[in-house]
Parts: sequence; C-alpha cells; structure tokens
Amino acid sequence: MAVQCAAETDVASQDRFDYFWNQRGEWVEEPNVRRGGESGVQRIKSSKGQLLYVKRQTGHIYRSWLHPFGRPTVLRERDALMGLRLIDVRVPEIVFCGAQRDPVHKWRALLVTKALDGFEEIEHWYAGGGRERHGEAVHDRVLKDLAENLARMHKGRWQHGCLYMKHVFVRVTGEGEAASVEIAMLDLEKSRKRLTARRAATHDMRQLRRHSSFSDTDWKNLVYLYEMAFGSAIKGL
Repeated sequence: MAVQCAAETDVASQDRFDYFWNQRGEWVEEPNVRRGGESGVQRIKSSKGQLLYVKRQTGHIYRSWLHPFGRPTVLRERDALMGLRLIDVRVPEIVFCGAQRDPVHKWRALLVTKALDGFEEIEHWYAGGGRERHGEAVHDRVLKDLAENLARMHKGRWQHGCLYMKHVFVRVTGEGEAASVEIAMLDLEKSRKRLTARRAATHDMRQLRRHSSFSDTDWKNLVYLYEMAFGSAIKGL
C-alpha cells in the first residue's frame, strides 16, 4: 500500500519515494523511538541546490477512530501543511510526501519540505539580539504577525497540538518602518482539526504560554493582538 503526493521534481513519480528514501544528509533531529517506531529529520540538498528537510519514519504511527490500525504521522502532518497553506498560515512547502506499507518494515514514510530561507527560531532571534537590533516597533509587528497567523489557524479549526516556542520561526528583513516581518510554524505532526475554533485556540494558546519565555507584558500584548484577530476573548489566557 502506498500514499504519495509531490510538488514538481526532476525524478519520475514512480521513483520519488526510493529516491528520497536513499538520500542521506546531516541529522538535525536524531531518530527517536516512539509510537512503535522511529522518526528523525535530515537536511539534504536537492539536485538544484535547494535546501530540503527530510522527515524519515519507520513504523511511526498514530491511531484515531478514522485510522484504528495506525497511519504514519507524516500523513497527518501533510494534511495540516496543505490545509494551513490554504488559509494563509505560513508553513513549509511540501516537496514530497509518501508512505509505503510492507510485511517486513510495516510503514515506511517520508515528508520532504523546503527550508524556510531566512527564518530562524524565534527564541534564537531573541537570544541573538533581534529585538534590540530592530527596535520595539518591529517587535510589536513580530507579535502581531504571530497573533494573526495563530488566529487564522484556529479560526480554520486547526490545532497545532505541540505549540512550543521552538516551533515558531521569524524572518525580519530590512530596517525600521520598511522592515518586513514574517512568522512561520513548524512541526505539525500532532496537528488536527477540532470541532470548534475555540477548542483549538484554548489548547494551543495555553500550551504556548506554558512553553514560552514571553514576559508578562509581552504575553498580554500577544493575547490582546490575538483576541483582536480571533474576534473574541479566550478564557484563561
């Protein structure tokens, strides 16, 4: 059994899974054993020099009422990436996603995405003096873009499911009033649709608060901007 989707590549469609499976590069997330299998992420270069990230899994599955016998988590992540791009939430672009099942390896699965050029973890941006370098007006725009991306995600009933600061990336180009500010989000393998936007919002925003280093003042500012974009207050923030 196989499930595949891919953007344009130079590799014939029937060969793409094996092509990417056989690529090797630097581990940026060492394989870890969980969910009955292994999952890790490598950094590689495409034939055209594009930096790519390959999430490689063997037997790494989740179960749900739709998939009681298990399904690779990269397929859930693929669904989230595609769904979020449709509602203008910045996430990595998919190059290839595929999964194969056989009696020996059970599920083997791949998710290949383009690198977010120029983006860095928001915690690294803070630690590297990005706020001080660009000033408070730009920092306010960083919080505003984060709030608006989160609100679009939640209004679409998408829950990130693992919303830690390390999964929020920022890119600031230019200086002063001319600066361009963009926020993107990564690691969506726990993402899922919720029945209501409010459930998605409540889960993620409380989780972000627990796993962020925002000061009380910055958090209150973020929540204000978020609730303005979301359209209503979220209890308990």
